[in-house]
Amino acid sequence: MKTDWLPFSAALLLTGALALALGTILLPSSDSTTDTLHIVEDQGGVWLCVAAIYFLAAVCLTLGLPSILTLFDQRGRVLALVSAVVLEFGFIGTAGYAMLMVFFRALVRTNTIVDKGLDDIANDAGLRIFLYGWIAGFFLGELLLAIALLRARTVPRWVPLVLGLHVATIFVSGVLPAWAGKATIMLFVAGIAGVAIHSTAPGARRRYS
Repeated sequence: MKTDWLPFSAALLLTGALALALGTILLPSSDSTTDTLHIVEDQGGVWLCVAAIYFLAAVCLTLGLPSILTLFDQRGRVLALVSAVVLEFGFIGTAGYAMLMVFFRALVRTNTIVDKGLDDIANDAGLRIFLYGWIAGFFLGELLLAIALLRARTVPRWVPLVLGLHVATIFVSGVLPAWAGKATIMLFVAGIAGVAIHSTAPGARRRYS
């Protein structure tokens, strides 16, 4: 019997977005390297839990990418493919970040690094390139997806607008309170939920003006 893969892919896409939001909300906030060390030492279980959630989110979002591409026929399809590739780079970066969190906890728990050592690690050029590349890939892919959805017009206009608004929050994240900065991830969840619903609901798959 033939199994329809689309509902599973869409479900994994939404699961990945929810997992990413959960990990972002659970991750303790810190204002300095000293705070980060104390968090890892005192809340090691939460730190590992967030790392596992981030890794799960990366896997689910990757498996959910094919469901996004079903929303495109001719209009915006090339741009959608480009956005999928860039998004995948961001998802892989999320998995890599989760592994870095686990490795960092091991270093802290074995007293391999102290405050000064953490400052040196944070200023390492290779690590900064990875982190900035991961963040840029994630947000750039999301922006390209929003533009492609606007061109395809196969989902309501609010879906790409919400995704675009989430990208815009990166420019004001520095002035937002910690809780508000974390809450912006729900914009990503809302946009992905709209994508998942319209990729699987035959009645919703129509051209929107």
